[in-house]
Amino acid sequence: MKPKLIISGGGTGGHIFPALAIADEVKIQFPEASILFVGAYNRMEMQRVPKAGYRIKGLWISGFDRKNMLRNLLFPLKLGWSIFQALTIVIRFRPNAVVGTGGFASGPLVFIASMLGVPSLLQEQNAFPGVTNKQLAQRAHAICLGSIAALRFFPASKSVVTGNPVRETLLQHISKNDACKTLGIDSNKFILLVMGGSLGARKINQLIKNHLHDIQQLDVQLIWQCGNLYAAEYQPLTNENTHVVPFIDNMPAAYAAADLVVSRAGALAISELCLMGKPTLFIPSPNVAENHQEKNAQSLVDNKAAKMVVEHKADNDFWPALKGLIEDEELRELIGKNITSFAHPNATKDIVEKLTQLISHE
Repeated sequence: MKPKLIISGGGTGGHIFPALAIADEVKIQFPEASILFVGAYNRMEMQRVPKAGYRIKGLWISGFDRKNMLRNLLFPLKLGWSIFQALTIVIRFRPNAVVGTGGFASGPLVFIASMLGVPSLLQEQNAFPGVTNKQLAQRAHAICLGSIAALRFFPASKSVVTGNPVRETLLQHISKNDACKTLGIDSNKFILLVMGGSLGARKINQLIKNHLHDIQQLDVQLIWQCGNLYAAEYQPLTNENTHVVPFIDNMPAAYAAADLVVSRAGALAISELCLMGKPTLFIPSPNVAENHQEKNAQSLVDNKAAKMVVEHKADNDFWPALKGLIEDEELRELIGKNITSFAHPNATKDIVEKLTQLISHE
């Protein structure tokens, strides 16, 4: 089989990396597959996708800003033009199927595919779905969900819980010693990994900076992903035990090295942390639709598989929670064991199997 696929999704790493994981698995199973990505102009997918070795075309599209309505004046024009662009792309590429992983660009692309009779598959990462996927649900042929909690939002007849696709490299076992050698850090020290998402998290960065002395007093080695937006502000804090980077390219090594993780609660991060069995303190972003990050993390917290501090209480609650986890090895082991029960190691293969079924029945 030589399938031709268009994969669309982006805006944040939470939409881009699942799309790339699906594409990589398609190429493993069908080496002669032809894959085209469609993203949004001036968003991170326009750099990340070519870096991963795939072609991408950009649409002139952006999200609807709920906080600043003046920014939406061009939205109708952008939407209309992006639908025309998507029509042109689909007609010229003639795909066997289209995959949407959420984000601005996937809306026009999956909409046009449905109008032209091209089979489409949606992949929804969150417990509470994004606007784009909810609007496209009736038009899609299959819907693969990252969380069982999302089932209530989609037609049962075409929905299946697969878990979220993760990078194939995460499935390869790496010892802490080897990971630390790769990263150039001391494997004999306690290692704290801090992640704020692909763009960075202002509040997490502030909390880490405010408690940097406390962390160093416990002789903790810090891998701190501050995000591209905050690199200039926080990278000067780098020292022997504090490694500040805008973005972590070698996430398998970072996860393998970490004894404890502080993270936002995006669906992709949670899926990876479950797979790696990492004890985690989540600080969900409040700046997301329907507060879905807190909902993503809550089921883990309820099952003693994670700890969580909500952002509006973080100034008081963060350090006691973090210090408690650093000092309590038995608690970390319990959380690390429990979080693995939420892992879906075969998610990417299951999604590609569903996609293959769609193409076979085309």
